[in-house]
Amino acid sequence: MDMNIILYLLIGLPILAEVGYLFNVMRITTILSAILILILTVLIHSALPIAGLFYITNFNWILILMVGSIYLLSALFSYDYLKERSIRMDLNYYYVFMNLFVATMLFSLIINNYGLMWAGIEATTITSALLVMTEQTSISVEAAWRYIIIVSVGLVFAFMSIILIYYNFHTLTVTQILSIPNRSSEIVTITVAIALVGFGTKIGIFPMHTWLPDVHSEAPAPVSALFSGVLLPVALYVLYLIYQIKPLDSLFILFSLATIIVASIFMTYQKNYKRMFAYSSMENMGIALLGLSIGGYGIIGALAVLFAHSFAKAGAFYSSGNILHSTGERNISKVNGLIHDMKTTSSALLLSSLAVTGAPPFGVFVGEFLIFIQMLRLHLYLEFAIVLFFLMVAFISINYNVNNMVFGKWRANKEAKGILKIIPLVSALISLLIGIVLIVVIA
Repeated sequence: MDMNIILYLLIGLPILAEVGYLFNVMRITTILSAILILILTVLIHSALPIAGLFYITNFNWILILMVGSIYLLSALFSYDYLKERSIRMDLNYYYVFMNLFVATMLFSLIINNYGLMWAGIEATTITSALLVMTEQTSISVEAAWRYIIIVSVGLVFAFMSIILIYYNFHTLTVTQILSIPNRSSEIVTITVAIALVGFGTKIGIFPMHTWLPDVHSEAPAPVSALFSGVLLPVALYVLYLIYQIKPLDSLFILFSLATIIVASIFMTYQKNYKRMFAYSSMENMGIALLGLSIGGYGIIGALAVLFAHSFAKAGAFYSSGNILHSTGERNISKVNGLIHDMKTTSSALLLSSLAVTGAPPFGVFVGEFLIFIQMLRLHLYLEFAIVLFFLMVAFISINYNVNNMVFGKWRANKEAKGILKIIPLVSALISLLIGIVLIVVIA
């Protein structure tokens, strides 16, 4: 089969799945779409690198695999989770918006054009905002509007950077621009700096992050998993391609450090466990941006962080959704003794928390270790000390709270049933498996 046909299918499958709406089988067509995307993703790996209308390397192939995986897990988790909650949105509409959301992310990942990438990222804002409003409470609607306004302002800056790229190179084709030997100029420097602000808003980089905790805390658990696990990395990928035009390593490292520091401090006094995990996502994006900024082992480390984090954070949000449904509480101090009645969910929460905070041997730990090695190779000793200290702060903050939720005094809770308790545990264990495989490969 022609490779372009496969890549068109990769983007088109979530849209084709919308036919399920006509027959009231959106859940089935969505799950089939996700499975087929994973199959196609595996098939295209042997043909890498791909350059033409589409641009796929090992780097964004891993991100495509992440999108397909979390898409499948969230599609499986969503139906049973949402039908037990009092939501105003029809479930068929929910899956329609989920499919459009995934299609826009896949489009942004594989298209070989900076302008169309920007359009894809802009489209993710619309589709994902509709998912945030699934429960249609006044707070979730407000969070969605804040998200739309703040991110749209950021994407105006991102669009300015796209205009400047075209002004300087007279093309927006990624491979053409990156093949130009001498790309340095004052305009290009300004362009990359503006892109950091613009796309950094979508990634949740400080100080453009203010939408992130609101959306994560109010969106349904499977939507939070898609946001944190794959949407943020997709936006980070686009920013990284612009960074490659002219690496502004000092500026990017500065914003990375600021993001890690602020997110870690915010985690120390969070009372809402979903907001706590939202700030953890912000911290992990800061780590990944740092790895991409310093190059070398840092790039491999960033990919490891993103890949392992996607499953670990999805597991954390799936678990959080089960806990919220069982207890009706968002406040950390009011959730206690989960291990007694919610053994599977609490185990998944504990494993996910260890995973996202970089405990060995989880994949995030391996990624952070590689980033630290590269920092030491570049003699970034002060930056190394700062990052290490604040990662420790984040580790203690999250795991202290989660341990209290899991092992605190007994309080009657109801365990989730069937797939709702399996998916969070599977997600956490995949993150563990990623770490073990990476350790074996590196060793």
